[in-house]
Amino acid sequence: MMDKTFDPAAVEARIASAWEAGDAFKTGRPERADAEPFTMVIPPPNVTGSLHMGHALNNTLQDILCRFERMRGRDVLWQPGTDHAGIATQMVVERRMMEAQEPGRREIGRDAFVEKIWAWKAESGGAIVNQLKRLGASCDWSRERFTMGLNGAPDDQMVRAVTKTFVDLHAQGLIYRDKRLVNWDPKFQTAISDLEVLQIEVKGHLWHFDYPIVDKSGAETGEVITVATTRPETMLGDTAVAVHPDDERYTHLVGRHVRLPLVGRLIPIVADTYSDPEKGTGAVKITPAHDFNDFEVGKRAGCTPINILDPEARISLDGNAAFLKDSNPEPEALALHGLDRFEARKRVVALMEARERLALVEPNTHAVPHGDRSNVVIEPYLTDQWYVNVKPLAERALQAVRDGKTRFVPENYEKTFFQWLENIEPWCISRQLWWGHQIPVWYDDEGGFFVASSEAEAQAQAAAKHGDAVTLHRDEDVLDTWFSSALWPFSTLGWPDSTPELDRYYPTNTLVTGKDIIFFWVARMMMLGLHVTGRVPFDTVYLHTLVRDASGAKMSKSKGNVVDPLGLIDQYGADALRFTLAAMAAQGRDIKLAVNRVEGYRNFATKLWNASRFAEMNGCVLRADYRPEAATETLNRWALGEAARAVAEVSAALDAYRFNDAAAAAYRFVWNIFCDWYVELAKPVLQGEGDAAAKAETQATVAYLIDQIAKLLHPFMPFLTEELWSIKGEAIADRGLLALAPWPDLSGLADPDAESEIGWVVDLVSEIRSARSETNVPAGAQIPLVIVGADEALRARATQWQDTLLRLARLSDISFADTAPKNAVQLLVRGSVAALPLEGIVDLKAEVARLDKEAVKAASEIGKIEAKLGNADFLARAPDEVVDEQRERRDAETARLEKIREALARLSEA
Repeated sequence: MMDKTFDPAAVEARIASAWEAGDAFKTGRPERADAEPFTMVIPPPNVTGSLHMGHALNNTLQDILCRFERMRGRDVLWQPGTDHAGIATQMVVERRMMEAQEPGRREIGRDAFVEKIWAWKAESGGAIVNQLKRLGASCDWSRERFTMGLNGAPDDQMVRAVTKTFVDLHAQGLIYRDKRLVNWDPKFQTAISDLEVLQIEVKGHLWHFDYPIVDKSGAETGEVITVATTRPETMLGDTAVAVHPDDERYTHLVGRHVRLPLVGRLIPIVADTYSDPEKGTGAVKITPAHDFNDFEVGKRAGCTPINILDPEARISLDGNAAFLKDSNPEPEALALHGLDRFEARKRVVALMEARERLALVEPNTHAVPHGDRSNVVIEPYLTDQWYVNVKPLAERALQAVRDGKTRFVPENYEKTFFQWLENIEPWCISRQLWWGHQIPVWYDDEGGFFVASSEAEAQAQAAAKHGDAVTLHRDEDVLDTWFSSALWPFSTLGWPDSTPELDRYYPTNTLVTGKDIIFFWVARMMMLGLHVTGRVPFDTVYLHTLVRDASGAKMSKSKGNVVDPLGLIDQYGADALRFTLAAMAAQGRDIKLAVNRVEGYRNFATKLWNASRFAEMNGCVLRADYRPEAATETLNRWALGEAARAVAEVSAALDAYRFNDAAAAAYRFVWNIFCDWYVELAKPVLQGEGDAAAKAETQATVAYLIDQIAKLLHPFMPFLTEELWSIKGEAIADRGLLALAPWPDLSGLADPDAESEIGWVVDLVSEIRSARSETNVPAGAQIPLVIVGADEALRARATQWQDTLLRLARLSDISFADTAPKNAVQLLVRGSVAALPLEGIVDLKAEVARLDKEAVKAASEIGKIEAKLGNADFLARAPDEVVDEQRERRDAETARLEKIREALARLSEA
C-alpha cells in the first residue's frame, strides 16, 4: 500500500543509493556499447563552493538533458569535477590558519602551505559534490576530475595537460612575457581577471588641479591648464596631459609642456581623441601606469609609464628610477613614500591646496573597481606578467560559429560572442598566488628563462645555452584558473594521452552554462579546444540567465535576499525545486524565484501521488501484457492520445532547449488531463458495477499512464518518479531502474474521434465553469443548460455524457432548442452553441454595470503603465527589475481586461 503522502526526505537518499548501487549514471555500460554517445561537461564549481541558486539552475537543466538522452538510449557521459579556484581556496586555507593561530603562509613557506591546501581538500573540500547529488545530478561520479589533478604532481595527467599546453603555446609564439597593466588586488597582491572585479558606486570627489605651462626654456609662463581627477595620488606618475585635437580652447597648447606640481617633471600636452571636450575641463592627466585608458594614450604619445605604487598599493618613491628620472621632486612629495594610497591622496590634495594649485573640488559619484573576494579597491598596476596572444585563436573560434559548427542558444548571444572576440585583448594568465598550476618556466641568474615540461628539461636547455649546468629557479607565479578550465572538455577525457574516452566522447555535445562567462570560459574553451585538438569542444552552447528574487532584484548577501536551494530542498524536496527552475527557464529571461512557486510544484508532486494512490485503491494494477493500441473505450483512447501528444511536445521542446515549454507540456498533461479530467471522468467506470470489461481496460489504462507519466516527468522530477516506478512495477520481473528505462514511445495512439468526443465534454464543462465564475453565479446554484441547434450526433453525445455534465458543471438539467432562450449567456464550444438561462439567478444588468466599471479601471491602469513604459527617461533610469515589473503588471491587466470583455460579450448576448 502506498504511503498516504510523498515524503521527499524519506525517499531521496534511498533513491540516490539505488542509482549508485545500480551504476545508473555510469558511462560505457555494456548494453550501450553501440549507442550514440551524448557528452556534457559540468562547469566545474569551485572546490570551496556550496550550492547556490545559480548552481541549482545550471545543474538542473544539464540533468534534464542527460536523463532525457539516457532514456532515449544514448551512451551518456556527464563529466563531473571541481575547479581548484586559486584565490578562493588560498583565502579559505589562510583564514583557517589564522583562526587556529598558526603561522602564516609566508612563515611556513610555499611547499608546506600547498600541503595544507591538499590536506584541507581531502578533509572538507568539494562539499558541493554531495550537494549536487542531493539535487539529483546524474553525473558519472566515478569519473570525477579536479583541475589540479589528484595530487598536483608533475606526472599527474591533468598537470601534464596544462603544462603541455603552456609549453606548446610558448613554442608557437603565442605565450609571451610583457609589462602591461593588470587588475591588481593589493590585499592578495595578485593580478585578477575582469570577472573578479565588481564595479561599485562610490560617493567621492573630483579634484581640479592647475598645472603650470612652461616655455621652451622651462620657465613658467603664468598660464595654467586645469585637469580633473578622482585619484590625486596618481599625479605623481603623470607623463602627459591630453586634449581633444578639435578642442579649440587648447589647440595652441598642443606640443607645449607643463611642469608637474610637487614632482617638477616636464610633461607634454598631447592631442588625443580620448579626451572628451564635454567632460570636466576637457583636459585629462595621463598616468599610463595606473589607468587602462591612459596606458593606451601613453603608448600613442610615446610616454614611458611610471609606477608609483608598490604591490600593497603604498606610495613607492625611494629608489624608484622611473619616478626620479627627469624630475625634481619637492621634499614634501618624497615624504609620501610608504604611505597608503588613500592617506597619500589626502596629503597630495593638501599640498596642492597649499600651493594654490587646487582650483575646484566637486562631489562625484562614480564606479570604483573592487575585488569580489578581498572587497578592497582594485588598482590598475604595471607589472611583468605572462600573456596569451589570443587574436589568432579567436579567429578560429569565430569561424566555427559562423560555419555553424557551434551554435548558441538563444541565438542572440552570438552577437555578444562576436563583439568580444573581434576586439579581444591579450589574456593575462599569470597570478601571484601559491595555489594553482605553477608556471613551467625556470630562470637563470642572468635573467634568461627556459620554458619546459620539467626542471630536467629546463636544465638541459640552460646547459645548451651556457655550456654547463647553471642554477635555475622556477617562476613563482601560477596560472589563471581559467587556463586549466579552458582545457576541461578534453583534459577530463585523458588528453594529452590518446585514450578510448577521448576518441569516443570528444567533441562533446551540449554545454550548459551562465551567460556571464561567455568570455571567461566558453570562448577560451573554444579557442584552446580548436587550437589544441583541431575540433570544436561542443556543438551547442545553451546560456541560461540569472535567478533573481521574487521582486526581480539580484540576489546578494548584503541585501539579505539570497534564497538557499538546500533549504528549499529540505522544505519542499529536490523535485519541487527542479521543476520550478525548469518551468521558469524561458530562453533569455531571468528567473524571478518566489518560494510559493516551489510550494506550488510540491503540490503538483502531491497531486500525482494522490492520483496514484487513488488508482491503487481502485484496482489499477500495471499489467505486463497491456497493449495501449488495443484499447476500445473512448475515454481511454482519448487519454492515451493526450499522453502521446504530451510526449511529442516535451520531446520537441527539450530538443529545442525550451525547458519551460517542456515543463508546461508535462504539467498540463499530468495535472489537467490525467489528474483532473481523466481520473474524474473514469470514476463512474472504476467505482460502478457496470461493464466489467470496460472497468478492467480502464484500470489497466490508468496504471499504464501512471507509468508513462513517471517516464515523462523523470528528467524533471527524478526522485518522485523513480519511487512511483518502483512501487507500481513491484510485480514485474527485471523491471530495473527508471533512470535506465526507455523514453515513452506512444506514436500511433492519437485518436481524433475520441479527442472530438471527450474534448467536447471537457471544453463544455470548462466554458460553463468560466461563465459561472465571470457572471457571479452562486457556487451552490444548479443552473439549466440549453444546447442550441444540435444535430443527432450532438444530441446523442450530450445524452451519453449527461450524468457527467450534470455532476461536473453543477447543472439542474440539459435540454435542446432551435434558438437560445432570452436572458441566457451563450457559449461557443467546438462549433456548437450552448446557453445558460440565468434570469432569476443573476441580476444581469447589475453584472454588466459591475463589469463595465472593472473594464474602465483596468483600461486606466494599462494606460498609466503604458505611459510610464513610453517614457524614455524612466526606461533609462529605472533598474531592469522595475521595468520588468511594470511590463508584467501591464500584461496581467491586459489579460484581465480581455477576460472582462469576454464576460461582457456573453452577457450582451443574454
